[in-house]
Amino acid sequence: ELQRYFGITEPLSRESARRIYDLCNQVLEDPSMSARGIIRRSNVKLLCTTDDPADDLRWHRLIAMDMTFPVKVLPAFRPDRALGIEKKDFAAYIRGELGRSVNRPVTLYTDLKDALRERIAFFADNGCRTADHSLPYVMYAPCSDAQAEEIFRKAMNSEPVELYEQLQFKTNLLSFLASEYTKAGWVMQLHYGVKRDNNTRLFLQSGANNGCDCIDDYTPAAELADFLNSLCKTDSLPRTILYSLNPTDNAAIGTIVGCFADSSCAGKVQQGSAWWFNDNKKGMEEQLTTLANLGVLGNFVGMLTDSRSFLSYTRHEYFRRILCNLIGTWVTNGEYPCDLTVLGGLVSDISFNNCNRYFDFGLTE
Repeated sequence: ELQRYFGITEPLSRESARRIYDLCNQVLEDPSMSARGIIRRSNVKLLCTTDDPADDLRWHRLIAMDMTFPVKVLPAFRPDRALGIEKKDFAAYIRGELGRSVNRPVTLYTDLKDALRERIAFFADNGCRTADHSLPYVMYAPCSDAQAEEIFRKAMNSEPVELYEQLQFKTNLLSFLASEYTKAGWVMQLHYGVKRDNNTRLFLQSGANNGCDCIDDYTPAAELADFLNSLCKTDSLPRTILYSLNPTDNAAIGTIVGCFADSSCAGKVQQGSAWWFNDNKKGMEEQLTTLANLGVLGNFVGMLTDSRSFLSYTRHEYFRRILCNLIGTWVTNGEYPCDLTVLGGLVSDISFNNCNRYFDFGLTE
């Protein structure tokens, strides 16, 4: 069993197997190596999960009452399934899980919006401060509510929904959600630029999210700008963070975010940290450099760790070291002032303070 678990191909002696077995038990019995132990040792102040709108959040309520665990654990609103009108399980999800979460049928598009509005209020009551969306790209195909209602009706009746109709529905619903996030005071995060499930054989064998994803090069900047502008015109643009998996989007995002700056907060629309395949030294340096060239580096909310692994907190330390090394290089080159008080404040803000203020987490260092 140990050979199979660790992928050991050579025969194990009884003595070697016993040593491995004892070591595993030591790790399991060490409280510092538990999930909570790793979180404490990593000096985590707060973490957010990603949760479907239909989730009852019972575990969040339980951990909030646990005085033995000092770390805040908050939900994040992730309504991808409500936007996924092209998915085979869309109608079943709307009628089933989402309908049950609000204890009434969801049969019309107006019902869907009412249900999501109710779930946003429920999440807010449980401490939620942000919503997260995974998109192939940020589309802008505006349509009326009446058109969106008809597209929704077709999907719920298993009638074909054309690609442009899918884009219209998603634009309309995402615009509605953004306006609700603005009312709730939430941050909207948009992750895009990924093409998923490229290997059909593995997808059929093990399902979605099996790792066979790649960077997508179709991420139209014009549609992103038009979508944000449509929200800005109606005063419904929430604080927004944009993450593209395609590193060639760095400059485009850097120029777009500046178009929507206002006095409500520093860096209202932001470029998010280097994400996924770019979550490495070169990718982080390129994202930070582009942001410093085209925007205000001092407003940056810093590193996002969206891995499900409890060992991924080391990436925050990795990010901070890369940030300090890059700034140090600029100082050495005479491109930044050698003022340790100013630079120390800059690094502290990017590493902790900006994120705390931007999401309104209310933490203390």
